[in-house]
Amino acid sequence: MTPLRTRLAEVQLAMMLLTRLPAGRMADAPAIGAAVWAFPLVGALVGGIGATVLIGAMALGIAPPLAAGLALAAGILTTGGLHEDGLADVADGFGGGRDRDRKLEIMRDSRIGSYGGLALILSLGLRWQALALLAAQSPKLAACALIALAISSRAGLAFALHWMPAARSDGMGKSAAGTMLARALAGLALALLGVAVLVGPQAVVLVFATQVVVQTIFARIALRQIGGQSGDVLGAMQQLAEVAGWLVLAR
Repeated sequence: MTPLRTRLAEVQLAMMLLTRLPAGRMADAPAIGAAVWAFPLVGALVGGIGATVLIGAMALGIAPPLAAGLALAAGILTTGGLHEDGLADVADGFGGGRDRDRKLEIMRDSRIGSYGGLALILSLGLRWQALALLAAQSPKLAACALIALAISSRAGLAFALHWMPAARSDGMGKSAAGTMLARALAGLALALLGVAVLVGPQAVVLVFATQVVVQTIFARIALRQIGGQSGDVLGAMQQLAEVAGWLVLAR
């Protein structure tokens, strides 16, 4: 397989992992850890779909708060609520488990408890309010922010997979653990470039600095709570970074 075909296969795998969009089939899939550099590219696609819905809704005369809700709904449908599900599971597990094993058991339960429900309400509510505020000021800026934060919030996941051990003996966290630092850095470089073009160099520094702090703190919490990362932890990490980014851009 040529280098170009290999990179395209990695992008395809990243799409299959992070979205519910039709991405074809793979006879010989690359390792999950090899595809992490493409996570920000998938974020650009997810954010682009939400941005298109936002601009289209506002062009039809729909009020900014309602258009913002439709844009967020489009993004959630695109990912199948994957990251939101991870946030809810982590909130329930970390909040309700007495020890590591019980926390992991709760996180595997498909039912959502009070901690998970509250986490989803807060995450969606903060993102919705921030997007509505920006959309009322400038639909173009709001659309660019949607794409930029979908990119930047996924760039840090590769570093979590590189530095954090897997909390489980199976699952995505285990399959992708030990990701090469070079691939994480490649994804970060793409993310920095994309976000700088979309929201400007000054904003990119503030957004990434804030997200690094938030994701680092959460990573330390996850290490204490369950001893490492998992698919749910990565989903929660993405959500927390996105919320942090919205608080920076809409302040």
